[in-house]
Amino acid sequence: MPSLAHSEVALPATIYLEPTNRCNLRCRTCVQHRGLAESARDMSLDEAKWIADQFPALEIVVLHGIGEPLLNDDIFGMVAYFKARGAYVLFNSNAILLDRPKAERLMTTGLDELRISLDAGSASTYAGIRPGASFASIVRNIEDLIALKAEFSRSTPMISAWMIGTRDNIHDLPDLVRLAARIGIEEVYLQRLVYFLNDAGHGAAVREQAIVDPPPQIQAVLDESMQLSRRWGIRLNASGLTSPEQSLRSESKSGAPWRRCRRPWESTYITVQGNVLSCCIAPFSNSDYAALIFGNVFAQRFEAIWHGDTYSRFRRRHQSFSPPPGCSGCGVEWSL
Repeated sequence: MPSLAHSEVALPATIYLEPTNRCNLRCRTCVQHRGLAESARDMSLDEAKWIADQFPALEIVVLHGIGEPLLNDDIFGMVAYFKARGAYVLFNSNAILLDRPKAERLMTTGLDELRISLDAGSASTYAGIRPGASFASIVRNIEDLIALKAEFSRSTPMISAWMIGTRDNIHDLPDLVRLAARIGIEEVYLQRLVYFLNDAGHGAAVREQAIVDPPPQIQAVLDESMQLSRRWGIRLNASGLTSPEQSLRSESKSGAPWRRCRRPWESTYITVQGNVLSCCIAPFSNSDYAALIFGNVFAQRFEAIWHGDTYSRFRRRHQSFSPPPGCSGCGVEWSL
């Protein structure tokens, strides 16, 4: 990492902007299962524009946080605005609300990528991780979106399916690849479980559910999934810049692997309440939420926060062998 004076760190061209922290599920791997750290609300389109106008150049805009973006009807205006700014725009969704009218609006606004959080390839496993929704209905919604893209000869949004891998659901990864091949999903991602390092945890987000250095039976699941993905032309990836198998391998803290992360210099995460955090992983890794906040964009200009003392101290500590609590698991407990 180059040694720059903090006033010389350019404003990020990648932002994570949370359009809502309301959700229609309480997934067992999510902090929503425990309860909200901030009061529930939606961000308005005007607020999103006001925040975004503080960034002179935007290359990637990720419109999600810990809520379901489709609960905020302003999400369509946000996508259109950021596309007009020339950014690549994406967000995660559980696809419960992804009916035809919403799918059409997402296509016409120009959304580049839609990541569907599934965590399973079967209804029974889905119900154990994401209770309260119909797996069959969600699959139909995805199928309808894929059919709509074909009907209008559209290549976007690119659709991917995501699984947070735990010991309770990893056996379903081959079925998720099969499902993707059957309905036309282009990519499947295996994401390593993130959990509080300073707390007993909640739901399935506990150390005991984490997959680290897979034992033979889980390695066999990974091998089968890779074989199926190659057979059917599905891209099976990890959430970081690595393969699913590599993402589940542990690293030693002695090498300070978190120092390879460039998020503190290249991106930022702004919550629906305007709080500025280092990244979207932070709220899932440290239960001391107040310690994660660098400032608030509704009280202070982003540039002042980005170049301020709190963010600057964070960057210095991030490059040490004693990183901030929210970062100490990166590359060790979970993949970068």
